[in-house]
Parts: sequence; C-alpha cells; structure tokens
Amino acid sequence: MSQEGIVYVVDDDAAVRESLVWLLGSVGLRAIPFASAAAFLDSYEDSGCCCLVSDVRMPGMSGLELQKALNARGIKLPLILMTAFGDVSTAVAAMKAGAVDFIEKPFNNQNMLDLINAALQSDAARRKSKAAEVENAQLLARLTPQEHRVFERVAAGLSNREIGSEMDISIKTVEVHRARVMRKLEANSVAELVRFHMHNAPSGEGDGGEGT
Repeated sequence: MSQEGIVYVVDDDAAVRESLVWLLGSVGLRAIPFASAAAFLDSYEDSGCCCLVSDVRMPGMSGLELQKALNARGIKLPLILMTAFGDVSTAVAAMKAGAVDFIEKPFNNQNMLDLINAALQSDAARRKSKAAEVENAQLLARLTPQEHRVFERVAAGLSNREIGSEMDISIKTVEVHRARVMRKLEANSVAELVRFHMHNAPSGEGDGGEGT
C-alpha cells in the first residue's frame, strides 16, 4: 500500500521525470518533478511527509552536490539516488553521507515503489518522533524547579519518605508535588512517569530553586 506524502523527482532527463510522475500517480502518490537540482533547492518548502528521488549525474549541480547542499541547510528528507552502473561506488559513498538508498537505471518499477514507500514511512516516523519531542518538552516546561526535583526522584524509584528526606521537605509536600507532576506531565501512573523520564530525561535544571 502506498504512503501519503510528496515525492520530489530531480532528473535532467524529461523522459525519466515523466515516467516517474506517471508511475507514482498510478499508485496515488503526488510527484513534483524538477529538471535540475538548483530548481528543486529554489522551490523546496517543508510542507509535510516527503522524499526525494534524484539522479546522480546531472548538468550543473549533481545529485551528490544536492545532497551536500541539503545537509548544509539542515534539510532532512530521505534521498534515493538513481545511478548508472558505473556510478554505484559513488552512490554507496552518498549513502554513507546520509542517502537512504540507491537504485540502478534502468530500474524495476516495483523496486522503485518499494524504496519510495519505505522512504516515506521513514520520514513519517521521523516527523512523528520530532513532534513528540516538542510536545514532551512543552510538558516538562510546565514543571517548577521543585517539581523537576521530585519528578527525577520518583522516576529513580525513591519513595515519598526517601524523597522528603533527600529534599528536606515533608512527606505531605512530596505528595502534593508528586500529584502536580503527574497532572502536568499527563501521566496516569508511576510507570508512565518512568517511561517519560527514560525518553525525555531532564538535564538537571530542576536541582536549583525551591519553586512551588
């Protein structure tokens, strides 16, 4: 099954571009073709899940130079390189620099679709992970320094009595902070707090003041 998303096709050969646009359209994927790497760079805007299919050898900016330009601009999108037989070693080097795969021309249509669907899945997963990181950072920002300290100790497995002793506060105060942490981090159990901490461990900023 095809994935939702945009497939950018960069190739100076019009026949290749038209063939790929038709192939992708036949399975319900939106393809946007470009005759050069420079044209793609000038037009690209991050508008959601996508991947890039580019030829290696092109007049002007090559596929490898395009890859370097994307890296320099901090643009993260899966890159599949189309290569002639003699360019395989070059394509392998490109994969080591971050390209997700390469395919030799002439390529099998199903093989190309498989690579593109895998690339779109990868980009969708990356975007979902990034969105979760942002959301979790916003949740952590809700905590006061004192709540951060309690949170870290709860996640470390300390009891309310042990936390109170370490922080020199009453058990009742620990319970209040603990309840606030659960609410602010939208956790329903200590197990959820522990998992949250494992994936979003604070850097210790909560070891300072005594906020409430």
